[in-house]
Amino acid sequence: TLALVTMKILLCAKYFQCPVIPGSMRALHKDYRTVTPQNFSNYESMKQDFKLEIPEYFNFAKDVLDQWTSMEKAGKKPSNPAFWWTNGNGEEVRWSFEELGSLSRKFANILTEACGLQRGDRVILLLPRIPEWWLANIACLRTGTVLIPGTTQMTQKDILYRLQSSKAKCIITNEVLAPAVDAVASKCENLHSKLIVSQSPREGWENLKEMMKHASDNHTCVKTKHNEMMAIFFTSGTSGYPKMTGHTHSSFGLGLSVNGRFWLDLTPLDLMWNTSDTGWAKSAWSSVFSPWIQGACVFAHYLPRFEPTSILQTLSKFPITVFCSAPTAYRMLVQNDKASYKFKSLKHCVSAGEPINPEVTEQWRNRTGLDIYEGYGQTETVLICGNFKGMKIKPGSMGKPSPAFDVKILDVNGNVLPPGKEGDIGIRVRPNRPLGLFTHYIDNPTKTASTLRGNFYITGDRGYMDEDGYFWFVSRADDIILSSGYRIGPFEVESALIEHPAVAESAVVSSPDPIRGEVVKAFIVLNPDYKSHDQEQLKKEIQEHVKRNTAPYKYPRKVEFIQELPKTISGKIKRNELRKKEWETI
Repeated sequence: TLALVTMKILLCAKYFQCPVIPGSMRALHKDYRTVTPQNFSNYESMKQDFKLEIPEYFNFAKDVLDQWTSMEKAGKKPSNPAFWWTNGNGEEVRWSFEELGSLSRKFANILTEACGLQRGDRVILLLPRIPEWWLANIACLRTGTVLIPGTTQMTQKDILYRLQSSKAKCIITNEVLAPAVDAVASKCENLHSKLIVSQSPREGWENLKEMMKHASDNHTCVKTKHNEMMAIFFTSGTSGYPKMTGHTHSSFGLGLSVNGRFWLDLTPLDLMWNTSDTGWAKSAWSSVFSPWIQGACVFAHYLPRFEPTSILQTLSKFPITVFCSAPTAYRMLVQNDKASYKFKSLKHCVSAGEPINPEVTEQWRNRTGLDIYEGYGQTETVLICGNFKGMKIKPGSMGKPSPAFDVKILDVNGNVLPPGKEGDIGIRVRPNRPLGLFTHYIDNPTKTASTLRGNFYITGDRGYMDEDGYFWFVSRADDIILSSGYRIGPFEVESALIEHPAVAESAVVSSPDPIRGEVVKAFIVLNPDYKSHDQEQLKKEIQEHVKRNTAPYKYPRKVEFIQELPKTISGKIKRNELRKKEWETI
C-alpha cells in the first residue's frame, strides 16, 4: 500500500520507527470529517511503539527531501506538489520535490560562492511568506550554515540587536527592510554579505532573483552530524532582551516527526496550511519539517495581514486538508458568517501558540463539523502535549504527552506531583536527554542552567494533570504575554516606553481580550511635567511611540496611568499583582 511505501522511503535510513496502519490513507475530498488516525491506531500504541534512532550523520535536505525526490521520480509518491504558494491575487507557484531540490541547490551555491559562507556561519532571514523563504531554509540546510529566522515586523533597533548578538555574517531580506539593515550595518562587524529579494537592484546588495537565473543547481549537500547546530530562534523573556535558542539538525529534523506523524497525522496525500509568521519556530514546526517529513504538500499564502475573509476563501478554494492557526485566528473566524463557505477538503484542524477557549472550539465544530486539536510546545521543544485523533477531547485541555517526552507536574524541589495538584510542567531529561529539545541558550549559560531542576527541564509554564492523564494549562510562571500567537516579553515593551519623555516608570502585563485572548497592557507612572496633559491624547502618543521603536505587534493596546507601581522591598515591580488585578475582572 501507499502507506507502507511511504514508510519505506522516508525511513530508508532507519531514522523513524513507528507503525503505520496499512490502507489508511484516503483520497482527498472523501470522509473528511472522520477522526480515525491515518498513521497510528490509538494513543496508547503510539506512545508504546514510538522510537527514534539517531544516526551519527543527518541532514534533512539530503536524508528526507532528496529521498522524496527519488520516490517522486520513481512514481512511488502521489502527484501532489511539495510546495504550493499563492499571493491571493491569482499568482501561484507549485513545485515538486525535484524542483524544490534544484532551486534550493542553486540558492545553496549562491550562499557558498557569491556570499562566501562556510559551514557553521550564521544567516539571518527576514522575509514574509514568499517562496524564497522556503528556499532559504533548505539552502542553509544544504550548506550547513545556521539559519536565524526573524519576523518582518522588526524595527531597526530589533535588527541591530539580532545582528550583533548572533554575529551573523549574512542577512537575507526584501526592499522593505533593506533600508533598516543599511542604517545599522556599519555597527555589525561580522556582517559581510547582504542578499535582497527584489525585482529592483539596490546598492551594496546582491540580488537573489538575478543570481538565481544564472546559478548552477549542481551542489553537494554537506555531511552534517546530527548534533551540529542547524538553527537559532530568538525567543522573548521576562528580563533582558530575547534569548537565542539553539536547535540541531536532529532536534527539529528528526524530532518533529512526532508532530507530523501523530499530531498533524499527515500523509503524502495531504495539503497542509499553517498561518504562522515566518519569524517564529512554529513555522519551522508546521511549514517546513513536520509536513515534509511525511511527504505532504506545504501550502502557503502571502497574507501580509490576517484577514478572516481571505482565510475562509482560501480554505474553500484550495484542497487544503490540514489547517493550523493560532487561537486568535479561530476566534476571528467564528465571528464571520461561514454559511457561504464550504470546506470540501478540510479534515483536520489544529491550534497552538496559546490556550484556546472551549467556546471557540464548540463554535468551530458547530460551523464546520470539525474539532480543533490543541497542541502545546515551545520554541525550545517539539510537541510536548497534544490532542490526537482517536482520543476523547476534553475542551480546555492541552491533551496528553506526546511520544517524544516524559512529561510531569513538579513541585519546587523537582518531585513529581499527583493528579489534581498544580505545579511546574517539566520534561524528563536525565538520565537520557530526549531528542526534540533545544541544546542551550546561546551565550547564556546561566539561563540555560536555570531551566534544569533535578532530572527535569522546566518549561516555565504551570499546570496540572487530571486523573485520566490529560494536562491542563494554568498560567505561565513568568511574565510572558501571548497575544494573537505572538510571544511578547515585558522588558522589550518597557524599554521602548521609558524612551518617551512622559514616562517615568512602567510595568507591562497581559490583560484579557475577547479576540486576541490577551493583549499588552502598560501601567505608566508619568513624569510630573506631563500629569496635566490630555490623558487620552497622551495614551495615543505613547502607543505610536512604541510602534515606532519596537515591532508593532508589541505595542500596549491598553494603557493606564497610575501614581506608583507596586514593588517588593528590594524594589522589584510586582507584575503578578497587576496581572492578577486585570484577570480578576473577567
